[in-house]
Amino acid sequence: MGTVLVLALAACSAGMAASVRRPAPVPRLTITPGNGLHNVRPGAGIMVHATNGALRAVRVQTGGDPVAGQLSEHGTVWQSSQPLNTGQRFTVVAAARGAGGKSVTATSSFATLKPRKTFVAMTIEGYQQRYGVGMPIILNFNRAITHKAAIERAIQIRTSRRVTGAWYWDGDKTLYFRPRTYWPQYTRVTFDARFNGVQGAPGVYGTRNLTQSFEIGPSLIVVASTRAHYMHVYYKRRLYGTWPISTGRPGDDTPNGTYVTIDKGNPVNMVGPGYNLEVPWSVRFTWSGDYVHDAYWSVGVQGVTNVSHGCVNTSPAHAQEYYQLAVPGDPVTVTGSPKAGTWGDGWTVWFLSWKRLLAGSALHQAVLAGPGGSSLVSPAAVPAAPAGVPLSEPRAHNSWVS
Repeated sequence: MGTVLVLALAACSAGMAASVRRPAPVPRLTITPGNGLHNVRPGAGIMVHATNGALRAVRVQTGGDPVAGQLSEHGTVWQSSQPLNTGQRFTVVAAARGAGGKSVTATSSFATLKPRKTFVAMTIEGYQQRYGVGMPIILNFNRAITHKAAIERAIQIRTSRRVTGAWYWDGDKTLYFRPRTYWPQYTRVTFDARFNGVQGAPGVYGTRNLTQSFEIGPSLIVVASTRAHYMHVYYKRRLYGTWPISTGRPGDDTPNGTYVTIDKGNPVNMVGPGYNLEVPWSVRFTWSGDYVHDAYWSVGVQGVTNVSHGCVNTSPAHAQEYYQLAVPGDPVTVTGSPKAGTWGDGWTVWFLSWKRLLAGSALHQAVLAGPGGSSLVSPAAVPAAPAGVPLSEPRAHNSWVS
């Protein structure tokens, strides 16, 4: 009897040892910002962290823009990918599941700050308007921007054809995007500037986003020689015409440089020393008043000598033909002049080499854009652009900027 009892006890003890296992740890969730906080900095974003488990769902409720985020490789961390809107309340609901099948949920409600100082961005481009292959994206800010890298990171560009370009800051209130070479003709372009919540300067926040869509038309490029007294006109990437011209006379020389057309009028009232004229078929390319225009009074010397006050004069028929094709953003390159171009006299971003364009970005990175959006990459990772003067890019050192 005693032996049987001992065996029985031994058997019972062995069974109890086999059944004793450590319970699976309960998953835990941490949400930042924490519940009940106010005046949260928008740039801090949202982070959800799961311990002893993996995230199953993260939902962000807000009256502002939807909040997108990214989940880490192992599913333990979720982080918002953009600054949060200012002056908004957010509720984050997260769920996680542990190894033993145990689930847990957590909630955090908080509010972002309402800034006292704000900035607003505006663009030159009009909705679904057509522009030339040299047209830069132009953003103007109502306040000086010092956190320029944050602004560049906040903008996405989508293009129907693949484009390589870069951002360039002209001072603290103007930002350009320019392709490395001219836009491919017929490219559709959309940019989405998610500025709400971005800190543009200490204590200065964006409170509105800016989105715009436009298209690039057929390529129309002028190369005007002040020495040869002719201009080559290229349309749809083919030589369209070689037209006699007269440019600025000595002392009123038309300045060198690759400009893009700004606007046009038929007629334009031109006033200067000794003249006050209504000039037909006029296409402007500098703020100071240089145009490609009809000069019926100088037809006899066009192709021979320079007699204008700085404009590019051509015949009435040629001026009308060019005028009817031109849209803002068509490249106009002036060569052979003793006068250097002046930065800022027109949209002069094509004065810049690719290297100088990159130097004007706060991030010093190239932008690769396509149908799926844009990404920032090292310039070293960008293949060399094929030479394409004058149909794809201006001649190097085209301006000799004064």
